[in-house]
Order: sequence, then structure tokens, then C-alpha cells
Amino acid sequence: MSGVCKEVLTLQIGHYSNFVGTHWWNLQDASLCYDPDVPLDELQSDVLFREGLSLGGQVTYTPRLIALDLKGSLQTLKQEGCLYATKHDNTTFTWQGDIVTHAEAPADRNSFLQDLDRLDTGELLAAPDFTNPAYPAEHSSLGRAVAMETVNSSLERMQRSYRLEGSVRVWSDFLRLHLHPRTISIINQYNHDGEVARLEVFGQGEVLLQGSVLEELEDRLHFFIEECDYLQGFQVLCDMANGFSGLGSKVTELLQDSYSGRGILTWGMAPVSHPDSSPIKEVHHMMNCALGMVHMAHHSSMFCPLTLRGGLGRRPAPPTTFPLLSYDPSLWYHSSSVLALALDTLTVPYRLRQNSAPMWQLADALTVSGRKVVCAYGSVPFPMMQGSCLPDALNTCGDTLPWKPLSGCPELADGRCFGQSVTLRGLEGQSSVSSLVPGTEHPSNLHCAQSGEEILNTHLITRYPSTPLAVQLLSSPSKLTPPFPQIFSPKLDPQGLIQSQTSTTEAPPPVLSLPVLSSLQSSSSVSRFLAELQKSCSAIDLRRVSPTFLSHSDQSEIAENLEQLWTLAQCYRDDSGGTVRSSSEDDDD
Repeated sequence: MSGVCKEVLTLQIGHYSNFVGTHWWNLQDASLCYDPDVPLDELQSDVLFREGLSLGGQVTYTPRLIALDLKGSLQTLKQEGCLYATKHDNTTFTWQGDIVTHAEAPADRNSFLQDLDRLDTGELLAAPDFTNPAYPAEHSSLGRAVAMETVNSSLERMQRSYRLEGSVRVWSDFLRLHLHPRTISIINQYNHDGEVARLEVFGQGEVLLQGSVLEELEDRLHFFIEECDYLQGFQVLCDMANGFSGLGSKVTELLQDSYSGRGILTWGMAPVSHPDSSPIKEVHHMMNCALGMVHMAHHSSMFCPLTLRGGLGRRPAPPTTFPLLSYDPSLWYHSSSVLALALDTLTVPYRLRQNSAPMWQLADALTVSGRKVVCAYGSVPFPMMQGSCLPDALNTCGDTLPWKPLSGCPELADGRCFGQSVTLRGLEGQSSVSSLVPGTEHPSNLHCAQSGEEILNTHLITRYPSTPLAVQLLSSPSKLTPPFPQIFSPKLDPQGLIQSQTSTTEAPPPVLSLPVLSSLQSSSSVSRFLAELQKSCSAIDLRRVSPTFLSHSDQSEIAENLEQLWTLAQCYRDDSGGTVRSSSEDDDD
């Protein structure tokens, strides 16, 4: 297919989803290139970004995004942003008495945000000449969007000074790019912090989408959609473990009813841990995940949970680890960055400039026979040695899988895979095929293949014979710019490749790009994953454990939804006769 732009509208629903989304948009911003002499990238940025004009007539390039969060979640970020800000007109008041102004003290800005302010005001580098006709029009958007190549290089020189682990409180604390004034939607009925008015259970979120909240969302949807030439669909990032799961269920239902025929790919986000958690809140988290998964899967073209938590049930396995990463699972700033890297690769198929697969096509290939829930796996980063080739890297994996779970759903050793989409990006500067001279004995059949796609396909077929498989290879890596956390092994060089030798005396240079391998799967592993969650939830007597949950949800509806979750798990039964045991056949612990 040609490179016709098929736009995507992104919705981020919930605070952790906005954490992941902020890292993800920072990655997209880092890949933007304004130089007309540089060849076009493999990914088409117009799929995600929109071009517009500020009130002052300046060209802007902002995410096609609607982000929903709670009161108090923005800290230093203005809800309307500052891209379209104008000076306030002087207003003449008829009141002749004294005027008293009450102003809240502004929130502290971390070192990264302070440097961005200095870039906006031109303190850190010379301002570009907007009157020069040779200056690209895209550069003329205000502030951080100005001359981003120069900005990036300035920030990269200071990369080592950004250690934001102790200063990031909300997602706007590490947001690089400007947002459109219609992007952020704040729900004032609930608080982000504090002990009261918290959005904690599914039923609370379910009843939110009405009145002013519904009107505002519909207004923003119409604004972004009406300017699209060919809207292929929506990618929805939604918190699963809190009340946003109920809101996300209603939002996906609205999208399905109002924009039928468009793809709706929903990514359910769950952190490894929550601040100020308790046994009762853990029950809420688990029930919210189960109910949200049933509803959002039903109203979406495809639903994929994304979490580094070892599972969503009562006794999850330890958090997912990666050999070349050293991250703190309890820090949302860290865990969300790993998921954003994975999502950057998982979403490649419908963002390609050439030969892209529309959202609906990707979903249809993976959700046959009602299997609406898929699971993600990834190698973050993909272990590639400097100067090696793809066959060598895959052979190093041996009999083990080249990826780790990204949905809390480990693969079964004897499981069945019904469909899979695999993407590898970041081989730029490395050889995808073997460089052995003709006549040399090949170490494996992978070294005989003639293309990277053939190599990866051959490697996967040995593990997943007779499985429908789609493979995409991109040379461009995921580009990292400040303030992406430096959570990488000292074995990696700035390109994210494994060094043959590492210095033990000097501090390692920052990693600026990364190769990443990802997989979306529909397999029998999902059956056990769903069944275990259903069993854990069914074993809870909410009347005794959490009457608060029942005050917002009807008990009979909860039981019906859990039964639907069990029915969904049965869709993944192995054709060889393997089934999932009913929760009633197991003894509750």
C-alpha cells in the first residue's frame, strides 16, 4: 500500500496510563525530524500528530490526543497548555472597592522542567530566525517545539544530570512536548490525592460518563475527528486497577456505538504496585481489573493488558525482569518507561509509512473466534552484540524464548498459539543477515536465510509451527532523549548494543537509542490467565470484605460479569482437547 495517512486518535484514561503515555509521546517526539534533506522515516508521524495554527498564526505540531485525569493531577502543567496562550486583556471593572487576590503557591519544578523553561525563553540557546524563508515551517511552533534537533542536543549534553526518580510526582513532571488546549480533560468530581473523593472502584467510573463529562468528551472527539481525512481508529490507554476501568468501559462503548467500523485497540494499564495500598484496596484492584477487562474487551476490536506485574490475581509472580535493565518496579516513572518502549514497538504495524496494516486488520488477525483479549511479550532491549548479525543474536537465545511477559501472562510450554504479530526494530547499522563468505559452513539454518524477515520467521516457526504469523522489521530504533530514565546495564553502548568490553573505571555513557522486540499473541496461555483471575475474584465475598465496592455495583451484575470472564477464557481452549478447569472444580485456598 502507499503511504496514505490513516490517522489515529489516542485516548489516555487514568493517571498511570498518562505516565505510560507521556513516556510514549516523548519517544515519538524524539523521532521527529524537521530536516527536509533527511530521508523519510519508516514510521509516519502524521498518523499520531496533527498540524495546526496557534492564535498568533504559528504552525504547531501536537499529538492527536485526549487525556483524562483527576483534579490535582497536573501540578505545574496548565490544563489548556501554553502553546496557544495570549496576554490577558486589561479589563475595566465597575467595582470601586479594594480587590484581594488569593493565589496558591506554584508547585516546585524539577531540574528538567526548569531547563525546558530556559529553552522556551531562549536562555539556553540562541532563538531561531523565524523570518528566514529557509527555516522549516514546522519549527515555528512555540517553545519546546522550536528547533528540536538543537534542543535535543542541548539536553543530551546534560543527560547525566537528570535523575528525576525522587522528584517525579505526576506525569507532567517529565513531559517534553506541548499539548493542544483540547487535549487535557480534568474530572473534578474526584481527587488525585487525599483521603476523600477518590475514584477507587469500577462502579464509580461507570456512572461518570454523563452530563458535563460526556458533553466535554464528545466535543473533544468531534474536534479531533472532524479534521481527519481517513481516521483508521482509536488507541485507548486505560487504567485497569482503579475506577478508571469503569470509565474506560463506558468510553469504549461510546466509541463502538458512535464510530462503528473504526478500529478500537485498548491497552489496559496496571502498575506493579500502588502507593498506600492495603488488603482491601488490593481486592478493589483485582475486581476492577476483572470487570474492566470484560467490558473493554467486549467494546473494543482488541484488548491487551500491559503490566510488569507478575499477574492480576491474588498471588502474582514477581515483577517481570529483563537481563539488560535495572529498574525499580515500585517507581511508576520506571515501570511506565519500560511499557512505553514496548508499546512503541507493539503499535508499529498500523503506523508504517509503507505497507501498514490498519488497526482493524491487526485486530481481526488476532481475535478470531471471539478471542478479544491478547497478551504482549517483549525483549527490552533486544540483546544484540556490537558488530554481530541477527542470526547470531537469535542463536544466543538457544531454546529459551527471546522475550518476557508484558501482560502478566507467561507462555505455556505446551500451549497453542492461534495467531501472532512480531515486530523487531533497531537493527540500524547492524547486519540482519549472516556475513559468512560463500562456501563456509553455516552454524545454523538461520545463517542461510536471505533477509531479516525470513530469519525471524524461521526462528519463530520452530517454536510456533502452523501458527499464523506476521513479522515486521524496522531498521530505526526507539530513540531516547532526556528525561528518559537511565535504567540500562553498563554493558550497553549509546546505541543500546552489547559491548564486547566495558570500562570498569569510567561512568557509562547514556543510552540514546534501543533495539526492541515485541510480540502480540492470542494463545491458550490467555485461557489460564483469565481463568485464574476469574477464580480469584469469585472466591471473594464482597459483602464481608468490601461493602464499599457493592455500594457502587450490583452484586448480581458482578457475578454475571465474572461468568462472562469465564466464558471468554473458554474461547482459548486448545483444539487438541485441553480445557481450562472450572473454578468450581478447584478448592479455594
